[in-house]
Amino acid sequence: MYIIDQKLKEREASNNPIKVGVIGAGEMGKGLINQICRYTPGMIVAAVYNRTVEKVEQAMFASGVRGTQVVKSEREMTIAIENGKTAVTNDIDVLIECSGVDVLVEMTGHITFALESILKAFEKGKHVVSFNAELEATFGPLLKAKAAENNVLYTLGDGDQPGVTQNLFRHVKMMGFEPLLCGNIKGLQDHYRNPSTQASFAKQWDMTPEMVTSFADGTKISFEQAVTANATNMSVAQRGMIGPNFKGHVDEMTSGFYPDVDKLKELGGIVDYVVGGKPGPGVFIYATTNDPLSAKYLKYGKLGDGPLYSFYVPYHLLFFELAFSIARLIDFKDITLNAEYGMKVEVVTVAKEDLKPGDKIDGLGGYKTYGICDNTVSARADNLLPIGLAENCVVKRSLKKDELIALDHIEFHNPALLEQYKGQIVKSGEYTVS
Repeated sequence: MYIIDQKLKEREASNNPIKVGVIGAGEMGKGLINQICRYTPGMIVAAVYNRTVEKVEQAMFASGVRGTQVVKSEREMTIAIENGKTAVTNDIDVLIECSGVDVLVEMTGHITFALESILKAFEKGKHVVSFNAELEATFGPLLKAKAAENNVLYTLGDGDQPGVTQNLFRHVKMMGFEPLLCGNIKGLQDHYRNPSTQASFAKQWDMTPEMVTSFADGTKISFEQAVTANATNMSVAQRGMIGPNFKGHVDEMTSGFYPDVDKLKELGGIVDYVVGGKPGPGVFIYATTNDPLSAKYLKYGKLGDGPLYSFYVPYHLLFFELAFSIARLIDFKDITLNAEYGMKVEVVTVAKEDLKPGDKIDGLGGYKTYGICDNTVSARADNLLPIGLAENCVVKRSLKKDELIALDHIEFHNPALLEQYKGQIVKSGEYTVS
């Protein structure tokens, strides 16, 4: 981070800021806007897309920016940016086509819209930072491949758990240790939470009930850990992960809660989580070493006797850290995280309640379904429905609460989208898809 802050200061001094285009002005988008406008030298919010421009104007005003201009065309946007104004639009194509923006940051949390927008941005030669773990877990290999085809840069951003985990993963490996478990610390998990049970909490934090539900019902952590697996070449030890409940510190969990070192090595490392552990809401990595000198000084450093050693970050700080990924990508071509190893782990769909023929599946964090991690080899063998594609699918037969939902159980709403999903898996050469 010390290199990043110096480079941004250089940009500030030379009046050459990174010009950021933000897609989405919800709570996370609003937070990023505030972070860049108030606290990040050498970077500006040049333009923002949102369905309602009033929401953008409110976010900019709250961030201390008074010079906004609503625009209807790429030319208007370019001129506004040249004149030192933040351009605001409700037409995503205007932002994507604008030559006055260096990088786009996707902040919507939606899957289909974000996928379409990012693929169009690649074709227009735009670099993209995503803060959309749901999209990355569903279409990460496709996004990586399409960015390369168009000679642009793409990364999932820092601040959410996968980015923080990947930073720690790289740090641990640089010290010569072998990561064998990438863990996520959850305060709560209840698969049956829904927008009604989460409405009060959502209102308290100005979030949607669906967003909060996806945090509580296990779907979001499944997306996060699938993303981490696909970036690190790890797997899950079992469908749904292990997910022990433990109220102590993760340092106390290096034996007895997860497979032993030999099994972890056999699996190629795993992603998992703990419910109730400390330091929440952070992330942790268990790593090992065969070097006696390293083992000696890890013990001296109070990391114990091994063979597993615990490394952790006690927090993830959302949009506060996202500007780091923007600067890393643009100034150093450094990818925070992408699906480097293809689709190793995906998130499959489970019935949250009894479903009957004709029921339409609602969106993520809804009433009908929740998501769990599964190794792609297993998920494709059973032809399971990826939860990132489940919204608007219609159930064809009766399904029991907690039953896995297969593609054969539903009428798929968007065949072309399903083919995109299958295609990215087949191209890896490891799987066949029925």
